[in-house]
Amino acid sequence: MAAKIYTNKDASLAPLKKKTLAVIGFGSQGHAHALNLKDSGMKVVIGLYKKSKSREVAKKLGFEVMDTADAVKAADVIFVATPDTVIPSVYQKDIAPNLSKGKTLLFSHGFAIHFKTIEAPKDVDVILVAPKGPGHTVRSQFVDGKGVPGLIAIHQDVSGKAKETALAWARGIGCARAGVYETNFREETVTDLFGEQCVLCGGASALVKAGFEVLVEAGYQPEMAYFECLHELKLIVDLMNESGIAGMRFSISETAEYGDVTVGPKIIDASVKKRMAAQLKAIENGKFAKEWTAEYANGCKNFNAIRKTEASHLIEKTGEKLRSTMSWIKQKKIKKGASQASYTSSSK
Repeated sequence: MAAKIYTNKDASLAPLKKKTLAVIGFGSQGHAHALNLKDSGMKVVIGLYKKSKSREVAKKLGFEVMDTADAVKAADVIFVATPDTVIPSVYQKDIAPNLSKGKTLLFSHGFAIHFKTIEAPKDVDVILVAPKGPGHTVRSQFVDGKGVPGLIAIHQDVSGKAKETALAWARGIGCARAGVYETNFREETVTDLFGEQCVLCGGASALVKAGFEVLVEAGYQPEMAYFECLHELKLIVDLMNESGIAGMRFSISETAEYGDVTVGPKIIDASVKKRMAAQLKAIENGKFAKEWTAEYANGCKNFNAIRKTEASHLIEKTGEKLRSTMSWIKQKKIKKGASQASYTSSSK
């Protein structure tokens, strides 16, 4: 049975009107949700810690900025838009003590609730609204009168109106323009982690790097290896994104297609699927979550060492040189050794 797709006709903004919506954090998703909801006519306040550099940014964009605890007290719906590893400390210090019966906790990723890094009280609604796109795309699509697809999930429905609230939020940020799909916290969390670890980030970057290394170690120029293993990847991904795998194969040469269907399965074979399945189990049983939270609690020593090694790889140096000649590519800068929150882009 096909999943129901919720659109604007299924989602009213009424459940959010006359309410105060607090966005805790003003990063990628936080700023996009806040701006889109504000433009949708909602009352939005921003909750940040006292020394946050985002305070001035949010104020200049016309928001009332409060200390996190005060924002939670003032709000009816609280969107926790801080990183997974930060949520427990913010929740214990500023959110939990200021929650009261009838409020709604909202997340854009189910990690904290599903893996129980926080414990929500039984007298509040707990929901999820997860746009399937980065914050700057959520914002830019909204401004263009469009939207990115999104997911909703209900963990606790004390009021009996949690789903209406989730759909209203999804409409307010533009997701209902494209289509909203209902899931649950477990499914959203597990599939999201699996996708980014085994395919989208971990799988793709490892495959690209391995291909680059094979060519360079065989004596081919790093520039040629970069073009063939990384630069042209966008072309293929865009074709798949627009028309699926079959559409991509229709658009490439027969030589490329024959190589695709005969060689691809030899590289990504049954042994890879077996390791993917093992990693899926590690996500499902909480092993990955425990490993990551422990790594963060230990100061990310191993993680930062890996970051440093990866950043010095020849593919990065080659790419930096080649991208400087490509005026059509928006240049993005990463502060060395910085956290994900320090990632800056020329796009909004």
